Parts: sequence; C-alpha cells; structure tokens
Amino acid sequence: MPLTVLTDAEVKSLLLTLTKQDIEDLQGSLAEALHSYSTGDTNSPCASSYQPQRTVIKKRGVTTIFSPASTGTSVGMKIVSLEKLERRSSKKSSISSQTGSVSGSSSLRSTTSDLASMSLSPAQTTSSSGSRDSIDGASFQPPASISSNQSTTPKGSVTILDSSGNPMGIVNAEELTAFRTALAATMLVKKRNVVHTVTVFGAGKQAYWHIRLALLLRGDEIKHVNIINRSFERSIKLMKSFQVTDDSFDKWRKDIKFSAMSPEFGEYGRLLKEEVRKADVIFCCTPSIDPLFPAEFLTSREGQRKGRYISAIGSYAPHMCEIHPDVFKAAVQPDHGHHHHKHAKQGGVIVVDSLESSLKEAGEIIQAKLKPEHLVEIGELVMIKKAATKEIDAGGPGEQGLLDWLIRGNVIYKSVGMGLMDLVVGGDVIRLAKERDIGTTIEDF
Repeated sequence: MPLTVLTDAEVKSLLLTLTKQDIEDLQGSLAEALHSYSTGDTNSPCASSYQPQRTVIKKRGVTTIFSPASTGTSVGMKIVSLEKLERRSSKKSSISSQTGSVSGSSSLRSTTSDLASMSLSPAQTTSSSGSRDSIDGASFQPPASISSNQSTTPKGSVTILDSSGNPMGIVNAEELTAFRTALAATMLVKKRNVVHTVTVFGAGKQAYWHIRLALLLRGDEIKHVNIINRSFERSIKLMKSFQVTDDSFDKWRKDIKFSAMSPEFGEYGRLLKEEVRKADVIFCCTPSIDPLFPAEFLTSREGQRKGRYISAIGSYAPHMCEIHPDVFKAAVQPDHGHHHHKHAKQGGVIVVDSLESSLKEAGEIIQAKLKPEHLVEIGELVMIKKAATKEIDAGGPGEQGLLDWLIRGNVIYKSVGMGLMDLVVGGDVIRLAKERDIGTTIEDF
C-alpha cells in the first residue's frame, strides 16, 4: 500500500491554497467526527471509548505528548514535543506615555509605509466608557513573557494507518496542529451575527491560522483585525503575511484594517480594555500562565453590554490561564433574562472540545472550579445547532434560545486538543495532497 509523506513546508503550501469551500468541507468532516465522539454511543466510529488516553513524558526540560486516536476507517497517533516554558522578567516600556516619545519610531514609520496597501493603523482608540465604569485598566500588568529563545510550537508528526493497520501517511505536525485547532475554533464564528472587529492575542502559527480562517469564512464582513502581542515586531510580521496584492491568491477585501499593540505602548492597560471591549470575536492564542486581561473588562456592567465569541486555545495545562477564571464563572451563571440595562445573553455553559480532557487539563476551567454540568462539547453543540436550524427553516419552533445565544450571546470555547482532531484533519490533508500531487509517495511501503 502506498505511503504519503508530507513535510511541514508541503503541508503549509497545501493549506494556503484552500478556498472557503474547502475550509467548510473540512469543518464539516471534523464536526461529524466530533459529534460521533460526543454521542456516547459505542457503535459510533469515533466514540470516546475508542479514543485512548494521551500519554505524557517529561524529560530534561522537554515534554513529549503521545495522542492516539481512531475513526471508523483509520487509526493513528500524533507525537509532539514541547520545551518547558519559563518566565522572563518584563522589560521596561520603550514608549513613554508622559513624554509621548517612542524609541525606534523611525523603524515603525518605515514598516507602516511598507504596509500602506493594507490600511495599516496603530491601535489607538478613544475611550467610550464614562464614569459609570470604574475599570480603566491603568493598573494592569501584562503576564510575564516566555523566553524569546524558546519555541512554543509543538514539533513532531502524525502517523496514520488504515483500519487494517496498513500505513497510509506521515504528516509533519507543526502547521497541521495550528490549522486543525483554528479549524475547530472557527466553526462557531460562521453563524455569528456580528464579526466586524476581531482581536487576537498572540503572533505565532495559531494566531495566523485563526485570523486566516476567519477572513476566509467571514472576510466580507470583518472590518478590523487587531493583533496584541508582547513583541510589536512579531505583530508587524504577522500583519505583513495578510497583505493582499493584485496577483495574490487570497480573496478577502483589501480595505480590512490591521492594527497592532504591545505592552510597550503607553497607557497599555487603557488601550487593552478598549480593544477587548469593542471586539466581536476574541482569539486567545498564547501559552500564557496568567490572564491576558482583567476579568472586569468583560464581567462589569459595561463589559456585558454586547455579546462576543471568545476562543481560548493557548493554555493546555492546569497552571496555565489565558482568560481570568472569573470570566468563566460569570459565563456559567444562569441567565434569568431580567436586567435593568443592556445585557448580552449568557448560555450557562462553556463550549469545550473534550469534557474529560478539559476537566483535567484546562487551567481556566480547573481554576474556576467548574463541573461537568457547566460544559458542553462542541461536537454535540454543532449538531444540535444544525438540527435546530433545519427545524426552524421548516416552520418548527427549534431551539431558538440556543440559536440566539450562539449567534448573539457570549460564547466561550476552550480547547486543549484531541488526537482525534489530528487524525481526521490529517487524513483529509493526505487526501487533498494526493489529489493535488503534493508530497512524496512511497509505493509498496
């Protein structure tokens, strides 16, 4: 049986050619697998009973994760290694809010000039909150950063066999992991009623694919993408990757405004609050140990005036936390619908990829002391939403409350990753690679 081998460069080149329809097809395939996982039916091909527990080995500062998985037609395993993440002390701000001076401003101006066709703008906003809101963010200190010489990208591979054990493919896991994570996280973005402003924490592969898939799926409606990262230089590099030229393959609008912000900015806390508050979609893509912003930005009266979709995929261990646990606690509180001010609908649950894994590994969920009844798996939710939409279209009542929450309310998705995702998406990538003559094929392996 032939074996397909895909390098990281080949995986990336393939993924960059995917159209909106390709992405929706891949999301459909992944949604079916996740639904199969969530049904609890042992006859289901991707049932949780057929998904072995992941194994972790920690040795000399390197953590290696073994994630086995199976579907009705394949079995496989992803093996990736991560260096131990260590804090480093924060550098003194290079931008002074008192003097208004910016060190290295000439290099910033030249970068802006290079990106003129992107409608690049600095992340500067005018405060819209009045005295009613006592949370100004001025005292907020950003989380300590990870040492710059360390890579937070998992390195490894995904090996896929057919149901009889015949090797089908070996795929480099770096780009694939970031892509499949974003593929799942953007499933719930597709039906949001407002996606004008997208705020992204991080500037690595995960941030790149979350932005790219959001643009492919909702690029006609997105007006502003704001990137927040400790390194302003990395944010600029990420923005450059979305520059649209006349001969580029990308099909989103040229007039989408990209902006960047870092803790080096003067009045960072105030600007951070405004970017978080005005966001319709927030993607958190950093391996942070501490919350990226104060809970009050979202839990105060002003913070609850609008609904947002928030995805947190960067923290993957009990001690890690991108979003303050109080935000999770507020999200699972019963919504009785009686408010004396404008208040976005709460769903009463956090959406997760795997209930069992999230209770063991998701720092925000563990620190918020959430219980199984506070969580719902995305595989179950996606299919309920699909069935409810069909029922409403046919004239029935459907689950209108559920749909209203998913479309307009405050929705939080927390992912720690599953081997099943790698197996399903990896298999689809191998299929596409064969169709497009990408990669190396070893006959009679």
